[in-house]
Amino acid sequence: MTPVIILLAHVVTPQELSKHSARHGWAHGKPGWLNLLGLLPVGAGFAGLVWSLRLHFVGARGSFEMGATQNYLVVRGPYLFTRNPMYLSGMLIWLGWIILYGSVAVLAGAMIFWGSVARLVVPWEERKLEARFGEAYRRYKNRVPRWLGVAGAADVPGDPLHPETGLPKR
Repeated sequence: MTPVIILLAHVVTPQELSKHSARHGWAHGKPGWLNLLGLLPVGAGFAGLVWSLRLHFVGARGSFEMGATQNYLVVRGPYLFTRNPMYLSGMLIWLGWIILYGSVAVLAGAMIFWGSVARLVVPWEERKLEARFGEAYRRYKNRVPRWLGVAGAADVPGDPLHPETGLPKR
């Protein structure tokens, strides 16, 4: 189900939105060469999404469910630089579509997507993670920025998180 949701949210929706406003930079139904540069962030965004999902799949030992609070924390790979690499990857994809389609409607859709994620989804997920993992998540949250930045050391002395599994050390 996850691949279908991802395709609907990050491919079909921007494409359909682009039909509701002028496609700037396009001629004769085709994108201009500057518009084609939008494929670079689309590709990078999908690569980041796949990387993040793979880490979740490994952490879940093959039973990853999108939207469910997991029984593990992923604290490696892109999760060393952001607590939300999947959302950032999604926004990178949308940025690419904005450039490719040259569409104000896609820009508006991206702003709605980003606003709802930043104001509603992420705070809700963080509350669930903090309730489930307590001090371990709070330490991770203090070490790694919500969006982007340089993370603290992967294995801080006294840190209850194991740097590979994200589970509390025993």
